[in-house]
Amino acid sequence: MIEHLTVQSIARDTMDLARQSIRAGDTLASVRQLCEDTMRSLGADSFWYWGIGALVLCGEDTISSVSGREYETADRVICSEDIITIDLSPQQSRVWGDFARTIIVENGSPLDDARLTTHDEWRDGVLAEAQLHSDLIDVARPSMTFEDLHTEMNSRINELGFENLDFLGNVGHSIERRSTDRLYIERGNKARIGDTPFFTFEPHIRRPAGTFGFKHENIYHFDAERLVEL
Repeated sequence: MIEHLTVQSIARDTMDLARQSIRAGDTLASVRQLCEDTMRSLGADSFWYWGIGALVLCGEDTISSVSGREYETADRVICSEDIITIDLSPQQSRVWGDFARTIIVENGSPLDDARLTTHDEWRDGVLAEAQLHSDLIDVARPSMTFEDLHTEMNSRINELGFENLDFLGNVGHSIERRSTDRLYIERGNKARIGDTPFFTFEPHIRRPAGTFGFKHENIYHFDAERLVEL
């Protein structure tokens, strides 16, 4: 548990620094570099997701869902009013962190709390992500299968008026030491989630035909019957 907390803290602290540091005019490449340099300085020795420490998207590209094998950081500059998603994948001694957030830039600087954005579509997406994570804690039980959780949470996404953008249709995965061992929160997976020490919940959503996508990712585990954030 301690080693997982340590690596997840690297990701969380890196996201906080990115939120404090990003400014309009920065390139996405510079944001990625900032995040990856920061994670290394905090103790990450590598990045488990195809060698990508920070997958950074902005603007209309936030709806993009591609494998890390195909991801390339876009040649884009952050605008004074913009939306950015950052997905961090630090690793230390083969222990993973996994942490994603949506950052809202207004008047040239990121908001400390993205829920306070004055942009209606952005606020709705950020609030929907918060609601989904709250719902997850309410409904997830160790006896459920990954498929059960997939069905329940996709239903919640639809009830909130959004759609799942993930290119594989899943909403999270187990935390492993090898990428090939991951179990996904997806249709057809009959494994019990309670048999997995740690898993992510990372819905990537948008309004149907919407222009922007939203991400919010945490790692969770069970404390007896109760799901808690790592």
